[in-house]
Amino acid sequence: MPARIQNAKAALRDFIRGRLKAMSPAERAAASARACLRLKQQAVWNSARVILLFAPLREEIDVWPLLAETLSAGKKVALPRFDPGTNGYVACEIERLEDDLAPGKFGIREPRAHCPPISPSTVELALVPGVAFDLKGRRLGRGKGFYDRLLASVGGRKCGVAFDLQVVEEIPTEPHDVCLDYLLTPTQWLGF
Repeated sequence: MPARIQNAKAALRDFIRGRLKAMSPAERAAASARACLRLKQQAVWNSARVILLFAPLREEIDVWPLLAETLSAGKKVALPRFDPGTNGYVACEIERLEDDLAPGKFGIREPRAHCPPISPSTVELALVPGVAFDLKGRRLGRGKGFYDRLLASVGGRKCGVAFDLQVVEEIPTEPHDVCLDYLLTPTQWLGF
């Protein structure tokens, strides 16, 4: 990766993380609830039968309440599980929140070993976390490329999920960066 792109990405990560730390827990909760409600109003969410969600970190939109609702609706739900053999994420199906989840390699909730992998090509909608997003469908992740490698094989639509303050004018990109189809924030639903 060229040093200027690497430096630009690092500076943007630091800037956005500083903004996220300034949000209060109440602001995060209210914004997360608005984003989840906005998502449930979208046709792509309602029609998708196989959905890849994510276990949010403290500084991310809390999509966790959608998990139980999606399972109750009879949809197939998957979460990423880190696979040390490939040094990447695998989409694995979950059926019961109380039995199927455990802290993973990075302390993030992920499917236990007994949860079967699913082919990413069968995923109809993937909700995607990130540090920052732009209005052209580009995403800035945490810098390891794990999510980009998983997203590259997702067959369906990819939707970035962010607080409004995570949306910037432009994300520096490289050839391996995967573009998104949608961006969800508490105040916007954007298609690209």
